[in-house]
Order: sequence, then C-alpha cells, then structure tokens
Amino acid sequence: MKKISIVTLALFMAMGTLFTSCEALKNTNNKQRGAGIGAASGAIIGGILGNNLGKGGKGAMGAVLGGVVGGVAGGVIGNKMDKQARQIDEAIPGAEVKRVGEGIQLVLNENAVRFDTNKSSLTAAAKANLDKLVPVFTEYPDTDITIFGYTDITGPADYNLKLSKQRAASVRNYIVGKGIGSARFHVTGLGIADPIASNETVEGRSQNRRVEFAITANDKMREDAKVEAGN
Repeated sequence: MKKISIVTLALFMAMGTLFTSCEALKNTNNKQRGAGIGAASGAIIGGILGNNLGKGGKGAMGAVLGGVVGGVAGGVIGNKMDKQARQIDEAIPGAEVKRVGEGIQLVLNENAVRFDTNKSSLTAAAKANLDKLVPVFTEYPDTDITIFGYTDITGPADYNLKLSKQRAASVRNYIVGKGIGSARFHVTGLGIADPIASNETVEGRSQNRRVEFAITANDKMREDAKVEAGN
C-alpha cells in the first residue's frame, strides 16, 4: 500500500531486548507489535512520534496520535487501523495516508481537497473525494476524528489562523451532513504552520491550503480491544 508507513515498526525495531534479529521482526504479527509497544516507556514512544511528526502543528497532531493502549489490546486496535488505512488509501488515491502509533494520519492536499486563496468553501472535486470517505467512516464508527486546517502564508497570521479553522469546519460539516455523527469530530486551525511545500511558488501555496485528519480509537474501541485481548 503506497505512502503508508507504520511508525510503530520503528519503535519495535529499537527494542532489542525483545527481538534478537531482523528475521524475528519479520515473523511478528500486529498483536505482538502492540505488546512490544506496551512494554516500552512513554518517553521512547514520544521520542519516535516527535521525530516523525516534528514540531509546531505536527506536535498537535502528535499529541492526538501519541496516546496508546499498548499490549495485545493495542495490537487489536492496530489491526483495525491497518484495514481502515488501506481502505482510505484505495478510496482516495491522491491522499497521503500514514499509520502512526495506533492511529491514522490522513493528509488531504490539493490532489484531494483543494481550497482557493482566502476561501474555506469546498469545490465540487473536494466534495466528491470526501464522499469517498463516508463509507469508510461509517464502517468504522468507533473512532474519533480530529481535523486540522492549514493555509498558505498569504495574508496576516491571525486571519490565516481563523481561516484554517473555517476550512477544517467546512470539511467536518460536509461529512456530518452525509450522516456521520458530529460527536466524533473535533476541528482546529493551525494557520500557516507546517507547510508541506514552498510558499514561494503558486503551486506550493496551493498544496499548503489543505486539511489533515488524525483518526484514533474512541473509548468503546479501546474497551472492546481489551476484552478481545482478554485483559
């Protein structure tokens, strides 16, 4: 599956006390990886997430995706997130899908959801791509979804911060209008933070006008995973 990286794998590889060879790592399953995460300290988990997600707004993304159940229950959640990530990746080829910890980071850039300068309204193409997410979110109801909005550097920073939240809200409102429960969503604006392309070009600024999702297990999924794991 293209563009999907499992950050937990990096953590698992660092745990030499648990596995003595690369071959042992290849032979592990997701539940075993979850158990490995449970055995690791929070500092190690936080460090790896920090290295992969960076600072600033990515720190906000990391804070959402950084909480883990760990143990076998974490592996159960990981399996479900693996499946959901694959379905999202197949549904929206232009999106960027990453598995982070026990959650999913989804970047809807200009190839999936494009915003015009100073606008928070959704284009017809953006709505068509968001429509493709609805069946996946319906199939996996036990997730919480945080939407982060971004802008390019055009205009004052305080204006961009407000605009970025409006973009995130536009995406949420559209998906909720398709029947997904509003209680699952939280929106926040990060303004000009964390550009994914150069703001010096028209093309780069277009890419930076985007939204990102952090998809995590809700309380019900966590409790169900613990029951399934026999905890």
